[in-house]
Amino acid sequence: MTSGNGEGQPPFKVYRVTPEYPVENEYVPAARVRNPRRRSLIIAITLFAATVFTTLAVGAQFAADYASNRAFGFDDLFQPYTAFWHQPSVLLRGIPFSFTLLGILLAHELGHYFACRYYGIAATYPYFVPAPTLIGTLGAFIRIRSPIINRRALFDVGLAGPVVGFVFAVPALAVAIYYSKIVPAAQVNASAIFGNPLVSQMLAEILRPGVRAADILLHPVGRAAWVGLLVTALNLLPAGQLDGGHILYAISSRRHRTVSLGVALLLIPMGKLLWEGWYVWAGLLLILRFRHPPLIDPWEPLDPKRRIWAAIALLIFILCFIPVPIR
Repeated sequence: MTSGNGEGQPPFKVYRVTPEYPVENEYVPAARVRNPRRRSLIIAITLFAATVFTTLAVGAQFAADYASNRAFGFDDLFQPYTAFWHQPSVLLRGIPFSFTLLGILLAHELGHYFACRYYGIAATYPYFVPAPTLIGTLGAFIRIRSPIINRRALFDVGLAGPVVGFVFAVPALAVAIYYSKIVPAAQVNASAIFGNPLVSQMLAEILRPGVRAADILLHPVGRAAWVGLLVTALNLLPAGQLDGGHILYAISSRRHRTVSLGVALLLIPMGKLLWEGWYVWAGLLLILRFRHPPLIDPWEPLDPKRRIWAAIALLIFILCFIPVPIR
């Protein structure tokens, strides 16, 4: 996920933009972009360490439940934190889940980061958000601290994260599905039932033919990959300053606000009919008011190659989207 640095403006105005870093032609060579400040690095390391702890705790419970042939649920949410005080080594069981998830999220954010570096855009190091949730985190993000030059730069920065994250998540999910246990009705009595994205169903059909998806007790590595796919889908929502919003703005800045509003309004009935979490996402999009930082050169259109990549991003969104992530 990327976070912008300014507010959107009406079209067809002439702006005086003074970037923090010099701009020559299309982009500034990465070598001329100053590294993020040391304070940014300290904050990033501190948040990352805290997220390692919270994801290890959740991963340890995933591993314990997997060993006991039962699905993880809300009742197990705080057990690993209490167990940690009596036996700190219990967290070691969470390494498969934690390292897989953090690897996918880090790959996603580094995709954004290095795309920013390529185009001479100042950005922070990736910030992880620790939280005692079902997955041990609220994700990660980078902050963009200088203007973005043109549509190509914006498109590439927005696209890089989801594509890299998807490339890392799918193989992890495939390996986990292949080695996961078959436990009939594994999630029937669980307090938290996880939905299956289309790519997960496809992999199950290929790797475990004849086995119902509901009977596959997913290995903790697979659950981490599942989280990575969910994060990819949420970031590809074509709205606001999400990655999908950046891609949409690069394709058509005029339609960005209208489409963003439509997505937010669509999430409201989805919250009532499918999953209450969509209310939260609708509220966030409405509160942020679909603002998007203006580009220095907003007039040059995207080339056909990037429009093909936009179609690929849409396909990735379809493969990863989960209408009911958890119930």
